[in-house]
Amino acid sequence: MPKDIYAHISDQELLDKFKKDQDNLWLGILLQRYTMMLLGVCMKYLKDEEAAKDAVQQVFLKVITELQKYPVDYLKSWLYTIARNHCLMQLRDKTKLISVSEDMHLADDPLSNLSAWDKEQSLILLEQALNELNAPQKTCVTLFYLQKKSYQEIVAGTGYSLMQVKSYIQNGKRNLKLLVAQKLSQS
Repeated sequence: MPKDIYAHISDQELLDKFKKDQDNLWLGILLQRYTMMLLGVCMKYLKDEEAAKDAVQQVFLKVITELQKYPVDYLKSWLYTIARNHCLMQLRDKTKLISVSEDMHLADDPLSNLSAWDKEQSLILLEQALNELNAPQKTCVTLFYLQKKSYQEIVAGTGYSLMQVKSYIQNGKRNLKLLVAQKLSQS
């Protein structure tokens, strides 16, 4: 079959056909258009060709389920975000797997050398900064980091979309760092 037999069909038309017919043929054609972009994104983050290829396959599987749940207006940027987040989660999980005995000792914990008073002051600064975030960021950051809720649990509990939750967490975390740094420089 010639490679560009469906070139005249736009991404949105293919997406609409997939949603209407639930025929994976349309989704396959659509994803094939973006395979190289997704591979590039995954290579950028994972720095390993085999891991990147595996990640693209995982992204494809995630796309199949996520397209059933959410409306997608800008497919290319949506796919990019799914791939980036997948890679970041893999990298985050990989760093959790490093054993304590290999590279770290509990005494190397930056908070372990602080006095109880310094730790308390750090927590107070963090709490103040958290209260300065806008409501959606504060809610999502609190649920994700303090209550250890998953993205899906946060989506279910707040009514925000998955993309909104991820954005609020990412921006909230960045804003927290900036606010804490600002408060430290003032003291």
